[in-house]
Amino acid sequence: MGDDFSLKFRQQLLLIEDNLETEDVAALKFLCIDLIPFKKLESVQSALDIFQLLMAEDYLNEEDTFLLAELLYRIKCHFLLKILDYTKERVQQYLPEKGRVSPYRQMLYELAENITSEMLKEIIFLLRNQLPKRQTTIVCRERDKYIYSREGRMGARKSMEKRIFARISHNLLNIIIEAVSFFSFLQKLTSYKMDGPRRGFCLVINNVKFDGDLQERKGSCKDAGELERVFTWLGLDVRIYTDLTSQEIKDLMWTWQHLKDHKDRDCFICCILSHGESGAIYGKDGELVSIRMIMSYFTAKQCPALAEKPKLFFIQACQGKEIQRAVYVEPDARVPDLPSVQQGISPSESIPEEADFLLGMATIDGYASFRHVQQGAWYIQALCSKLQLLVPRGEDILSILTEVNEDVSRRADSLGTKKQMPQPAYTLRRKCVFPVPRDPPPSQQR
Repeated sequence: MGDDFSLKFRQQLLLIEDNLETEDVAALKFLCIDLIPFKKLESVQSALDIFQLLMAEDYLNEEDTFLLAELLYRIKCHFLLKILDYTKERVQQYLPEKGRVSPYRQMLYELAENITSEMLKEIIFLLRNQLPKRQTTIVCRERDKYIYSREGRMGARKSMEKRIFARISHNLLNIIIEAVSFFSFLQKLTSYKMDGPRRGFCLVINNVKFDGDLQERKGSCKDAGELERVFTWLGLDVRIYTDLTSQEIKDLMWTWQHLKDHKDRDCFICCILSHGESGAIYGKDGELVSIRMIMSYFTAKQCPALAEKPKLFFIQACQGKEIQRAVYVEPDARVPDLPSVQQGISPSESIPEEADFLLGMATIDGYASFRHVQQGAWYIQALCSKLQLLVPRGEDILSILTEVNEDVSRRADSLGTKKQMPQPAYTLRRKCVFPVPRDPPPSQQR
């Protein structure tokens, strides 16, 4: 009978764990800080880890599950209470007598729960002298922009700060600081690890001149140079390869697939600038290489050193036939009247069927992408511009690519008739947020 009861208890814990999201696990960790040594909590990866720690500290067992019920109640997972034979009302009834989570911890959690990203920026700005420098980095440039863009208001802003600080007690400051720390901790837990000593490698394949009928891609070297500057600024080791044949592209992917140094890096990025067709890009020899094949070199099975790390691919190439050109604008596609080699393929079909990939396409399937012969490709220039603007604000890559879509969609050729819409596809499991570089963006260093 005892074994049956223990089995039922374990089944209950597993069922609860299956219904908790990453954010819920982070909240449980925070609420348990006063109950479990922090060093033990740091190694927690799942809800089951927390349950094991609570059982080890005699806070949770098959005869007394109230603490777990209280935690589920605190994080508003009321629908899970029935698994433990509790209801929301019953938990509320027993809280005054059996509650373990301190009122102080509850208050911090509730405060952090109600802090939005915009509010966080304002709080860090006001408390910049009290918070550790690492937590203020994200908004420091926003702060400067806010102050100096409003001429004549700088003194008023400082005066307002003094009045606010004069009315906030030292204890309340500590409470807000800890709440902000938890908010930052929650954001970090839901993001890929990007705080290693080395960020990763970035390959830039820049095919400019081609054999046969494919035209020279004028302006592409400007794109390659801009990508090199921006990704170097973001902490990546950038390698540029020019005018590769289809076989050389495959050989290059094989070489980087087997690189041992990936294990010490946070991510991997590959940018390809070339002519293209649906689901493929051209080598300089005029032969197609499947985008899916290129990405498949870096799956967890093929490249274990990059397992569970974000792998980002940005493709500047047409995905359809050439259309009429406007002045100074060329499409990255085959010349007219040459047959398309492949049927239509969506970006999602180009991504390997496993997690942690992102494919940023310059255009949707079947359409041309455009490149100014002097200023570079619309997509690459927008990507580099938005990375420089939004990484210092703490935005993740998907949010940045949404802004890239908006930027490119507003562009047109000199006649106002040719348009373009990029399309990202991804299997990312977490947010991909680049750490804020210490140096100003390349656009501000010129």
